[in-house]
Amino acid sequence: MNLSSKLLENTVQAFATLPGIGKKSALRIALQLLQTDGQEVQEFCEAILNMQKNIKFCKTCHNISDEEICSICNSVKRDKRLVCVVETIREVMAIENTQQYHGTYHVLGGVISPIEGIGPSDLNIDSLVGRIASGEVKELVMAVSPTIEGDTTIFYLAKQLKDYPVKISTISRGVSFGGELEYADEMTLGRSIVARIPYKK
Repeated sequence: MNLSSKLLENTVQAFATLPGIGKKSALRIALQLLQTDGQEVQEFCEAILNMQKNIKFCKTCHNISDEEICSICNSVKRDKRLVCVVETIREVMAIENTQQYHGTYHVLGGVISPIEGIGPSDLNIDSLVGRIASGEVKELVMAVSPTIEGDTTIFYLAKQLKDYPVKISTISRGVSFGGELEYADEMTLGRSIVARIPYKK
């Protein structure tokens, strides 16, 4: 992309590094910002910098938070005995949008994938085992993407937790095998959570 301004070109390249934004979309955004009031642009930039600098990760579930403990874990309306295990923060948002789930979460930070060099020690598994060991959690809902890596992760967790009196269930296969959970529509995802099935160890 040949532009008459190197400054504009650098801005376009910066926006194009974001997921889902190509060079044309990046150029539209850059041109829009160029025509926007300077105060608004400054507030836009400050919001991003403030988020990056001050956002925290919940000490209990690893979800994003403004405080040490997130609003979900802190809510008295949430069933602390029920924990939904997810890969990333995006799945928390997707499940929350269904309004079908009223327990808490645990964000693993990914799934076990030897091909990509991701092992159990790279995930938030120890803290999950610690939560189970406390005795408060009665059921884990494995809301992990139905892929080989996802199933491997569920199998590993089930083995790690076999000596604890906790029920393990998985979301029903309304979400097709091989699909990414965050892209499932809200109705399908909500039904999959409600119609969860016991995990056969």
